Amino acid sequence: MIVPVILSGGSGSRLWPLSRELFPKQFLSLVNDKTMLQNTVTRLSGVDGLAAPVVVCNEAHRFIVSDQLGGIGHPPSAILLEPIGRNTAPAVAVAALQAMAEGHDPVLLVLPADHVILNETALCSVVETGKWFAREGKLITFGVVPTGPETGYGYIKRGCGVNRLGQVVGAFSVEQFEEKPDLSTAQRYVASDSYYWNSGMFMFLASRFVEELERYAPEIISACRLALASAKRVGTAVHLDQEAFASSPSDSIDYAVMEKTADALVLPLEAGWSDVGSWSALWDVGQRTDERNVLTGDILVKDVSNSYLYAENRMVAAVGVENLIVVETADAVLVCSKDRVQDVKGIVDNLRKNKRDEAVLHRRVYRPWGAYESIDREDRFQVKRITVNPGASLSSQMHHHRAEHWIVVKGTAKITHGNEILILSENQSTYIPLGVVHRLENPGKIPLELIEVQSGSYLGEDDIVRFDDVYGRTTKTEKTEGDCP
Repeated sequence: MIVPVILSGGSGSRLWPLSRELFPKQFLSLVNDKTMLQNTVTRLSGVDGLAAPVVVCNEAHRFIVSDQLGGIGHPPSAILLEPIGRNTAPAVAVAALQAMAEGHDPVLLVLPADHVILNETALCSVVETGKWFAREGKLITFGVVPTGPETGYGYIKRGCGVNRLGQVVGAFSVEQFEEKPDLSTAQRYVASDSYYWNSGMFMFLASRFVEELERYAPEIISACRLALASAKRVGTAVHLDQEAFASSPSDSIDYAVMEKTADALVLPLEAGWSDVGSWSALWDVGQRTDERNVLTGDILVKDVSNSYLYAENRMVAAVGVENLIVVETADAVLVCSKDRVQDVKGIVDNLRKNKRDEAVLHRRVYRPWGAYESIDREDRFQVKRITVNPGASLSSQMHHHRAEHWIVVKGTAKITHGNEILILSENQSTYIPLGVVHRLENPGKIPLELIEVQSGSYLGEDDIVRFDDVYGRTTKTEKTEGDCP
């Protein structure tokens, strides 16, 4: 049995303004009609003996992961929720312990959720080779055959070829892991034909990874055992104990295990791989026009070449430019030279420093019950458009600092208003005074849409006292999982 372990952490800040902290790049459809997370799971369909995936992510992404994988018929067997980021070694450690919890010892296939692989058949073929070595106790990493002297990736230097039953089988010992090089060093690596890009993908028996952690990083495995043993479980969601998990050293799989173990192997991978770490990387894997442009959305161009233009909400027109990145969203527009895409992260750092919402949220914010979109806001009021999925329900709650007006524009709303229950249809409205306990539900078969006008002295998402919630959220998580109404 092979258990995919999908690592779905990270914020993808270099792909701002599309990728943001609460809805990062792994949840976006960037190369086809599936999200990157969905593609990560479905591209494994050619692998035999595949079990349901285990996903490791942070608390704020729990419902997004569940919805996206459930929506393609691949619900995860477990969603391990990290209370704090601790890099890849602890993330995979808790996944290995979770996979072994029922007495099994599966092969783990560790995959980041935000990679592009154009040749899925090639990937599945290499995975089939890797599982035999994994079952023999080897720890596999997949090295991408380089297509150029890339300075944004780490490298793996291969050692001797591995023979199996007297035949060379496309596997090599690992001689050295190398950090991201400068250009001249990267050129030397590629010219030598002995180096691969470090893909961050791995394969090994769960027990072997745990054994090597016990040998080389005992503090990590000890903290992860305690974090999992003390975890709170709600359905497939596993809320790791915060204190225990935070006590783990923050370390990557490479540093904690792969650079130290005597059983590491590297399998070369030629499959059109990219980690999509920047807008220029998306240009690389995109479908280009004759002028070498990648155009997404309502785009008009004249005398434009070698550029990436993305329009989400309105028409974007460009004239007489080249080597340019232009990305338009509902609340932000990025214009960037193609050779400066790595500096986009600096814009995000500045937004965070100034506590700007654009670093964290899109204008449309997803919740387990649906979504809301900000329409207008001033000092003492804001207007939002609320969408509640059929059969979904917001928590029973009240606010200390704001009152709310709700106007139904589509569907039917069931509203608990203090001790009263109201059924409202299109063009009907109600008023929720400050301090009144209330709840919003959609009892119908179509999405419920309403306009909400909030007014009061404080309009933050954390002004919620929650009394009951079907999704198991509590008041202490409001900063990341608060309801809008």
